[in-house]
Amino acid sequence: MILHTLNASPSSAAFTDCVSIMAKGDALVLMGDGVYAALAGTEASKTLQETDASLYIMTADALAAGVTNLAAAVSRINMEGLVTLTETFPRQQAWY
Repeated sequence: MILHTLNASPSSAAFTDCVSIMAKGDALVLMGDGVYAALAGTEASKTLQETDASLYIMTADALAAGVTNLAAAVSRINMEGLVTLTETFPRQQAWY
């Protein structure tokens, strides 16, 4: 089980690389430009949902980017939620 953090847009190589190794039981936190992958009805959000990983978005980053129409599978978290996830997952991978 890996906690992935993605701080890159859906059009980046980092997004593609991250999605290619995510598996069921993993979790992904979208932050920075990564929040655009959570937009409902986009290819990026569909691709993320197909990974069967748990999907999260940093609420403050989403609000700062104006991303409010989220895919149903994406849960909003704050910094406390991120800390909880880092304590839960023994392995972590950051994508930029």
